[in-house]
Amino acid sequence: MPHLDSAFNLARWLTHGNQEAEDIVQEAFLRAFKFFDSFHGDNGRVWLLGIVRNTFYTWYQQNKQQSQYTQYEDDLHSSEASFYRSAEESNPEAILMQKDSQRLLQEALRELPIEFREVMVMRELEDLTYKQIADIIQIPMGTVMSRLGRGRKQLAAILAAKTQQGGSQ
Repeated sequence: MPHLDSAFNLARWLTHGNQEAEDIVQEAFLRAFKFFDSFHGDNGRVWLLGIVRNTFYTWYQQNKQQSQYTQYEDDLHSSEASFYRSAEESNPEAILMQKDSQRLLQEALRELPIEFREVMVMRELEDLTYKQIADIIQIPMGTVMSRLGRGRKQLAAILAAKTQQGGSQ
């Protein structure tokens, strides 16, 4: 249970929907419970996030025909609480600008292909190490670094395009 928030955060970013994320996390926890005897590592969080990721891909393959995801509108990101604490001390214009920046970043992150989005979420939002991400995804650490680099470049390009669109309207 101590890793429930991380599991839900990863599932929500992968699926774009709270209901789907809840289903995936529930299934992942059932799988983790069922196979707990096979866990011989020292990092339960990495093990659980690997199960969440695998559960997502199983769900994704089963629902590929219905690839229209529910629009992710909730502001349930883990940094929201700190945003509101700092926003209370700001002026209204700063609050709106900060909220708009956060919205643009979330939209841009959702537009990344899954293979880049998942490593970005694990590294930047869940603060996992490259090694932990490599263990979860079961790819070489160099591939993790490459995906992060490419994901960051794509994210920057998406943000630049969105910022330019916003300024021209």
